[in-house]
Amino acid sequence: MSDTAQKPARASAHKEDRHFVTALARGLDVLACFRGGDTTLTNQEIAQRCKLPRSTVSRLTMTLTRLGYLIHLEDTGRYRLGTACLALGSSMLARLDVRKLARPMMQELSEFSGGTVSLGVRDRLSMLYIESCRSTAALALTLDVGSRIPLATSAIGRAWLAAVPEREREDVMEQIRELDDVAWPGVRRGIEQGVSDHAELGVTCSFGEWQKDVNGIARAFEPGGGLPVMAINIGGPSFSLTQKFLLDEVKPRLLQMIAQLEAAIAGQ
Repeated sequence: MSDTAQKPARASAHKEDRHFVTALARGLDVLACFRGGDTTLTNQEIAQRCKLPRSTVSRLTMTLTRLGYLIHLEDTGRYRLGTACLALGSSMLARLDVRKLARPMMQELSEFSGGTVSLGVRDRLSMLYIESCRSTAALALTLDVGSRIPLATSAIGRAWLAAVPEREREDVMEQIRELDDVAWPGVRRGIEQGVSDHAELGVTCSFGEWQKDVNGIARAFEPGGGLPVMAINIGGPSFSLTQKFLLDEVKPRLLQMIAQLEAAIAGQ
């Protein structure tokens, strides 16, 4: 499910709001359609992802290029993100002290489990990794900072959904439903199970649901300081991170790590 596919729903929700600047929203949509692994995109590819006319996208990309948010490669006609985007992202990450506090704890858990431990925040209908630690095990997942995984089917996404207020969760679930009515009943059951697991087990789970050969568990927490709800997950190949190992051996360490992180944040 693509985040950009939700654009019509967002437009409908905001069209009556006189304070909503549609042109600005479209420009941000253009920047947001660059995903991890995308080096360059054409105007046509951007138009398809943003569901906008190509003529509109051409004007937006030209404006964003002049402002430094995009770079136009004249030999191919393609676009890549510019240094102005890097400046914005670097400024935000530098202010997230929680990353510095969490990283050594995350690395320790990663080495114990042999999996990848990541810290993420919600961005639209994805969880965006803002910190990630891999073990020295050769089979650890290679997801890194900036990677996105789906909100609805991943353990980390379900942890976020479980931790936010019910009204916010219902609003996001409605956006997810609008993307695929056919798949929605199964997706909804997974989210509802995640909310239940977060309350009863202390973690959410995704055993082969995000990717069939990947298992993971996650726990959400509130970092305070006006920052949004965040979550930490641990995942890896299902043959090495079995459901039993994750719940019996890794979960207690993940919960202890979250408690230590919350105490460290409170003590700042």
